[in-house]
Amino acid sequence: MINKILILCSLFSFAYSITGIELAKLMDKRKNPLDMKSTINMEIKNKKGRIRTSSIKSISKNNKKKQILWFTKPADDKGVAFLKIEHENKNDEMRLWLPAFKRTRRISSKKKSESFMGSDMSYEDMTNRNISEYKYKIIGEEKIDTTDCYILESIPTKQSEYSKHITWVTKKTTLPIKEHSFDKNNIHLKNKYITYMKIGGYYIATKLHVENIIKNHQTTLNITNIIVDSNVQDNVFQEKNLKRINFK
Repeated sequence: MINKILILCSLFSFAYSITGIELAKLMDKRKNPLDMKSTINMEIKNKKGRIRTSSIKSISKNNKKKQILWFTKPADDKGVAFLKIEHENKNDEMRLWLPAFKRTRRISSKKKSESFMGSDMSYEDMTNRNISEYKYKIIGEEKIDTTDCYILESIPTKQSEYSKHITWVTKKTTLPIKEHSFDKNNIHLKNKYITYMKIGGYYIATKLHVENIIKNHQTTLNITNIIVDSNVQDNVFQEKNLKRINFK
């Protein structure tokens, strides 16, 4: 009987060796580059199997809290650009430059659930999650291939297009490698898979695959030509630079 009690106590202690909020904080504190430049190849596959490919130039800073994107291919999207600046205590700034219409569209907080350029990522998906705006709970553990993971439940406490996320986080490196996202009706909406590479001492996402289960639609981002810590200046992230596709 004593042995059984000791085993149960051991299991109980192990299950609660780290809390959900503690894991979320470890993820948030993970070392990231000061800035990053890259090329993004975006493939969008519809339910009929048709694939549309775009090439995007990206410059970001502060763990992508500041980011500017320029579409370079295909020809009908060339020149389209996106600027994002995230804030702690006020709404994020998001602007989309549409050269065909010669106007800049502001993405308000009410429109963050909209699709980004026809992809399976919403504008909300493209922003960092503020720890204070979620409730966290570890709901299990699982090995993915040979990698031990915590399964973290994140429930938004403020306006969101999602009711919750279930994320597989590596125990050793605290990297999210798989995620299930649920809509406001708690229906399983999206699956996300992330692949990383160590570059300059940082774990950098080099592939993101997103599946919209309801629409039978998929988007894959392959990130290449990655340059980190190149002293990107804050003045890069200005609306006027959206029109400068050759901006260095």
